[in-house]
Amino acid sequence: MDMITTSDGTRLFYKDWGPKDARPIVFHHGWPLSADEWDNQMMFFLGRGFRVIAHDRRGHGRSTQTDLGNDMDTYANDVVELARALDLRGAIHVGHSTGGGEVARYVARAEPGRVAMAVLIAAITPVMIQKDSNPGGLPIAVFDGYRQAVAQNRAQTYLEIASGPFYGFNRPGVTPIEGTIRNWWRQGMMGGIKAHHDCIKVFSETDLTEDLKAIDVPVLVLHSEDDQVVPFAASAPLAAKLLKHGTLKTYPDLPHGMPTSHPDIINADILAFIGKA
Repeated sequence: MDMITTSDGTRLFYKDWGPKDARPIVFHHGWPLSADEWDNQMMFFLGRGFRVIAHDRRGHGRSTQTDLGNDMDTYANDVVELARALDLRGAIHVGHSTGGGEVARYVARAEPGRVAMAVLIAAITPVMIQKDSNPGGLPIAVFDGYRQAVAQNRAQTYLEIASGPFYGFNRPGVTPIEGTIRNWWRQGMMGGIKAHHDCIKVFSETDLTEDLKAIDVPVLVLHSEDDQVVPFAASAPLAAKLLKHGTLKTYPDLPHGMPTSHPDIINADILAFIGKA
């Protein structure tokens, strides 16, 4: 397996496919998944001549199940080290859900020349939790419920999330896809419970407002108005307004996990944005 070892000794698994001199796209997965979330996108963009990279966040997938560093600053610093190790320049960073938050923090702090564009898909930006500065956010009780469920029986919790709101399989007329559900569950159970439990605080309470303001490259924001995990009204429109060069594209009825459930739509929109259509 391809691994890098970070400055604090954490081993990060990554995939790096395609010509090393091709335009790089880096994919950042959501909670509690792994680089495997991007199977469809990796194959799609590889087939169009890109260099495609995806890593397992620390504590997730095949990376070290560390009990330390499960915070957004460390996640972003890990990407800094990955970009250096792979000598990525002019990269396009694509993040889904929690991975979108990771992209925002990394891109805002990236070394000069490393990043050309970014794409935020159903991202947690600017902040999910309800507070005085974000009255439209979700109450902390929602995230306390996630924490309790993960601590008590994460295997069952992950099955229920994948079978329900993540892919919209709880919506009338939507037929559950067993392989999709099992693959989500498989990825979740590969990671460590401590990291996953800590990451609930990361994706709910990390305020990325200043990161979004600091980003100086074009950013595509993709979000569904029917997202049951990261509610639309308190996320994508606010994030797009904070960005200097933000483009917002919305969908009326796609689920939170739309890169997997509707890859043809998402891939085409990313491709058009990055100028390869």
